[in-house]
Amino acid sequence: MYASELLLANTIMSDPILAFVTVDPYDGMTDEHPGKVQNLLSGKWESAPDIRQDIVDPMNGKRFLDIPDTRELAPFLDSIRSCPKTGLHNPFKNTERYIDLGRVCAKAAAMLAEKEVEDYFCKLTQRVMPKSWQQCLNEVVVTRVFLENFAGDGVRFLARGFSNPGDRTGQESRGYRWPYGPVAVIAPFNFPLEIPALQTMGALFMGNRPVVKVDSKVSVVFEQFLRLLIHCGLPSTDVDLIHCPGAQMGKLIESSKNDLRQVQFTGSSQVAEHVSAVMHGAVRLEDAGFDWKVIGPDFREDWLDYVAWQVDEDAYNASGQKCSAQSILFVHDNWVDTLLPRLAGLAGRRVLDNLSIGPVLSWTDDQIQGHIDAVLAVPGADLMFGGSPLTGHSIPECYGAYEATAIRVPLAALSGEHFDLLTSELFGPFQVVTTYGDNELLQVLSVLEKMTHHLTAAVVSADAEFQQKVLGASVNGTTYCGMRARTTGAPQNHWFGPSGDPRAAGIGTPEAIISTWSGHREIIMDQGSLERDWETPASI
Repeated sequence: MYASELLLANTIMSDPILAFVTVDPYDGMTDEHPGKVQNLLSGKWESAPDIRQDIVDPMNGKRFLDIPDTRELAPFLDSIRSCPKTGLHNPFKNTERYIDLGRVCAKAAAMLAEKEVEDYFCKLTQRVMPKSWQQCLNEVVVTRVFLENFAGDGVRFLARGFSNPGDRTGQESRGYRWPYGPVAVIAPFNFPLEIPALQTMGALFMGNRPVVKVDSKVSVVFEQFLRLLIHCGLPSTDVDLIHCPGAQMGKLIESSKNDLRQVQFTGSSQVAEHVSAVMHGAVRLEDAGFDWKVIGPDFREDWLDYVAWQVDEDAYNASGQKCSAQSILFVHDNWVDTLLPRLAGLAGRRVLDNLSIGPVLSWTDDQIQGHIDAVLAVPGADLMFGGSPLTGHSIPECYGAYEATAIRVPLAALSGEHFDLLTSELFGPFQVVTTYGDNELLQVLSVLEKMTHHLTAAVVSADAEFQQKVLGASVNGTTYCGMRARTTGAPQNHWFGPSGDPRAAGIGTPEAIISTWSGHREIIMDQGSLERDWETPASI
């Protein structure tokens, strides 16, 4: 069965659970009946002659999807070059498209609100990126609400400009939000629907034409969402979708660097820097996030259970595979004796049966164990809980399967030679924990200052003076503050993205879309009657 047969005839899916989207997330496909995924190129769905052999069921290692191993890049290069720098639309060209895209958002949001469609995308997401049902549902809901936010006139309002009076009658300066034209979106595996959907739609809203590459382990989810958008009225020629290994996408970027006007990349900081160099800085990045949480001195017995629960949620939901996952926890001494003992019990509830813990898709068990061993070798380090691979499962060896783990280290270790190790992100169910006293806040702030990536953070305190000290001395782009503060929060109602880097990408809000997907253009209208306030050539 081709993916094009999955979705949308005259009505939405009569049978939303396909052969490779099973009710039981443990069931795999047989070699004889894999789900077939396709590229979208210049408005046409196309299969590739070669199929990825390394994409296997994350729960049992069996073959379950035929993902194109796209090697012929020339047609994609031609398609990229088909879009001018002025974009598919701008405030002077094809302005009806702002309204049309608002209608697409309205229709797609309405479809995602249908239980059958919502369940379909939850099951498909869980099938390729195993995480709890609630985590999958959150992703679908955020995407739906995003579309609701920009339905109707929402897209049009993104292009709002401004004007200033000129020096004389007939002169006026006008500022416009202008598209880049041909752009690229590169999205990771951990949010198969939300990240590529929000960034691709943001690119389209502002008039750009994107080529989209999603990690092939999960790219079927965005393929299905793109089919839904086309069903809802999006012109199929507005977007190209390519399934290929990362190195092949690198070749496409290298070959089209004089044609692509911008690349928006979400993922590894190492890859992000490489893409930035190739594109000479014409990038928007949402890369690695070694995200911190500081728990302040104002201990509250009535908040203890909630704070402990949120610590566990931030560190271990989706098996720690969130760019906003809590990587390091600073706990004031006033909380140590009560908070830390609770964490082991909460982490111990996580089991494969409900996918509250699951496969780690970018680290193997050996890599995870190697990092844990290195951290435990730091003087004063102590294993709080976890530290062992999961047992009794069929998750393939190419993926990790590890207990929720925490290692406590002395604060002094974070100020010395072990800083780089202790602030290296393990993209899995792992966190570093340290404690501090009343006279050690400056040391904590010094550690925060030395960190190189500033995505999310949390200041857990109701003390306004403490909040101001930490917020004023840190730069993380999305920072939660208060007793309910967390590090993980979907951008349904706020900007999400890093700070402290001019290349930082935003996602979710009008401001994020405007900043990431458009540039400023100034047009000075200079008209009116001719006045003798100028000199003729003869008088010069």
